Amino acid sequence: MPASTVNQMTNKINQDDINKAVWNACDTFRGVISADTYKDFILTMLFLKYISDVYKDEYNKLVEQYGDNPELIHAMMSKQRFVLPEGASFWDLYEQRHQAGNGQRIDQALHGLEEANGTKLKNVFQDISFNTDKLGQEKQKNELLRHLLEDFGKDILNLSAERVGSLDVIGNAYEFLIKHFAAGSGATAGEFYTPPEVSDLLATILAPVEGDQICDPACGSGSLLIKCGAMVRKNSGSKKYALFGQEAIGSTWALAKMNMFLHGEDNHRIEWGDTIRNPLLLDKDGKHLLQFDVVTANPPFSLDKWGHEDASSDPYGRFHRGVPPKTKGDYAFISHMIETLKPATGRMGVVVPHGVLFRASSEGKIRQQLIEENLLDTVIGLPASLFFGTGIPAAILLFKKNRSDDKVLFIDASNEFKSGKNQNQLTPDNINKIIETYKARDNVDKYAYLATFDEIKENDFNLNIPRYVDTFEEEAEIDLDAVRVERLELKAELESLETEMAGFLKELGYGA
Repeated sequence: MPASTVNQMTNKINQDDINKAVWNACDTFRGVISADTYKDFILTMLFLKYISDVYKDEYNKLVEQYGDNPELIHAMMSKQRFVLPEGASFWDLYEQRHQAGNGQRIDQALHGLEEANGTKLKNVFQDISFNTDKLGQEKQKNELLRHLLEDFGKDILNLSAERVGSLDVIGNAYEFLIKHFAAGSGATAGEFYTPPEVSDLLATILAPVEGDQICDPACGSGSLLIKCGAMVRKNSGSKKYALFGQEAIGSTWALAKMNMFLHGEDNHRIEWGDTIRNPLLLDKDGKHLLQFDVVTANPPFSLDKWGHEDASSDPYGRFHRGVPPKTKGDYAFISHMIETLKPATGRMGVVVPHGVLFRASSEGKIRQQLIEENLLDTVIGLPASLFFGTGIPAAILLFKKNRSDDKVLFIDASNEFKSGKNQNQLTPDNINKIIETYKARDNVDKYAYLATFDEIKENDFNLNIPRYVDTFEEEAEIDLDAVRVERLELKAELESLETEMAGFLKELGYGA
């Protein structure tokens, strides 16, 4: 491995410092291309830089210990978490940054990285190219990429294992970038990012435990799955769980794969493809859907052209309760998720637009069957403007297999949030109130109501939250006599002031 031209630093890295450094690296592209385009370059370079620094650090240690035995060193390096072939390291690229062809060299390095790591990184960089005309003509592109390499080559971004300490720092920096890219991506942000407080809420309520298999069939950049994994470790101290996901957009799938590795989540299976048209999380025979203990997702709201044309002949029988409408795919994702729940332990949380709660026709029939089968457990109304790319309020639907009663808890959390300039946020107190209410499973005045099956049936299986949680605030009664007295007092005070003002004007020579 080539030696680094950057001084090694032994002090532990600070999370704020690395966040600031990687965000400043975006300055290379600002004003040249859109954030939605350059986010892939920044996030990929962070991934490459981290695995290169860790690899080089380990290589240097082995050289010190076995300097006269290159064959042994090579054999030991081949067992590292990631293998870096010659020319594929960040530092190989950094040392050649002043030469022409930076885009081509980076693409070749990423391809070499894929080849050397087998199935682990197979096709991860297939949808990401640094040698693209989006960066301008060759001279401009080469300069931009030189600056990018120099940004990541700075001392502050020395990401060696000794300095980083744990994967959390790198994973947090990656999440920091994804969040900020989502904030600037407008309508497309929802394709790859779920706000962290919503992920925290879902992971806490679904309570994944040791041994669970956890799935997100519309996983975006994987943040919700990662929160579920962190919840298992927090509650049990165990890493005995597995994460599964599927993502339709190639570049977003690549982000999810890198995100998993940067958070230390090596026990994952994330597939690239359309979950509804072509589910890929199947058993060994490829004939049946895999089933999971926990299934959770924030799928695209009311997706048009979701695969309606083939749903009636679905080989996996996901739409036996009915086929969702052609232009709204919400119940397509819900139906898929329900069918992937394990019979004994399955529990599920899905983020949906409010129309899912009350729209009639085919959606109404599917909703009625889900309730009659005693699968729906809780409905949580969320505030508006929580999600990037849309200002509409959303809800969380919680489903469970093997429920102990047939009641449904309704929680109206739509009015409790922290206002933001562009996005509202759920505070820790807001989240804790939802969780405690969910656990208590009882009525809370103007906040929660535990409805019986008969009550829901009387409402024609309409789940619109105001039908169950009365948040109406009566206006205070107005004392008309007191208002009349106050009006007369103000009128008299005004007449006195006008008389006083007229006197002042007369003394100054104004008026008659």
